[in-house]
Order: sequence, then C-alpha cells, then structure tokens
Amino acid sequence: MAKKEKPLSVISVRRRPGHPSEGLLRFGNVTIRCALGRSGVTAFKREGDGATPTAAMRLCYGYVKSRRISPIKSRLALRMIRADAGWCDAVYDRNYNRPVLLPYPASAESLLRDDCLYDVCLVLDWNLHCRKQACGSAIFFHVAKPGFPPTEGCIAVSQRDMARLLPLIDSRTVIKVER
Repeated sequence: MAKKEKPLSVISVRRRPGHPSEGLLRFGNVTIRCALGRSGVTAFKREGDGATPTAAMRLCYGYVKSRRISPIKSRLALRMIRADAGWCDAVYDRNYNRPVLLPYPASAESLLRDDCLYDVCLVLDWNLHCRKQACGSAIFFHVAKPGFPPTEGCIAVSQRDMARLLPLIDSRTVIKVER
C-alpha cells in the first residue's frame, strides 16, 4: 500500500521579477506560475486597491463549481457553489468579508461565475477572523484566466496546477506571499 503524502505546511509566493502582477508559487521543489493583483503585492492592503497582501495566510475552506470539475480529491473542506452564494465586499456592512446569500442588500460578489475563475475557489484567512473595515475582502486562491492576467488581489493558478495542489493541502496549509 502506498504511503499517504503529508500535507504541505507552506506554499510560498513571490513576485516574478519585472512583472508585478505575476508570481512564482513554490511548494516542495516545484515552482509554478501564478497571477497576482493588478497592483502587485503590498504590506498595506486596502479595499479595492487591486493588490495581493504580503502576508502568511491560512487556507480555511473552499468552493467548487460542480459542473466544470471532475471528482476532486482534497483534504480541505469544499462546498458546492449554489446560485445564491455571494461574498460581501461592502466595507461598512456587518457581514463585510463574509459569505452571504444573494440577493444581498449591500454590495456582494456572486461566487457562481460564468468563467472558470471560481471553478475552485479557496478562502484565505486574510482579514477574516478579526475583520478591519476597508482592509480588503475576498482574498481567494482560485483558478487563473488563460494567459494569467492580473486578479483583483487574489492568487490564481492554472486549473491543472490547482488540481495538482488540492490533494496536497489542508486547513493547516499556509500561503506565504513575499515581496
């Protein structure tokens, strides 16, 4: 019987030299390409700045869109995205940076998208537990668009690389973004 691999404890992300909105994601001895925020990375994250926070962020849980993904093997808790799944980005709302049901009276992003971005969408613990108003919401680890264009502040990898990473991560895995 094959030995079960130990989950990754740390995944490191660095900016790609000369390309502020592109990164290199490393786990073990593997390095893959990733997309970062359109404003690069920052230690002073603000809502809407388009930057990926420089931080060590734990993976909490994730969402998947069932019709596009083959059976997923993951140690991380994954929820199917429903049509009414949303994420509140209204700075002064009591549910800021929390999942909400749509329609929602304040500003909220739909998690059910027509593109592939949230086919797999993993929630990072950025500003999640001790929320600070306007310090950034919805920092996810998700699937990149073709060509790796910038994100709004998330970290994104190819669908193939996401499928490769999912069996290796759990809720103790930390994504460490460095300048």
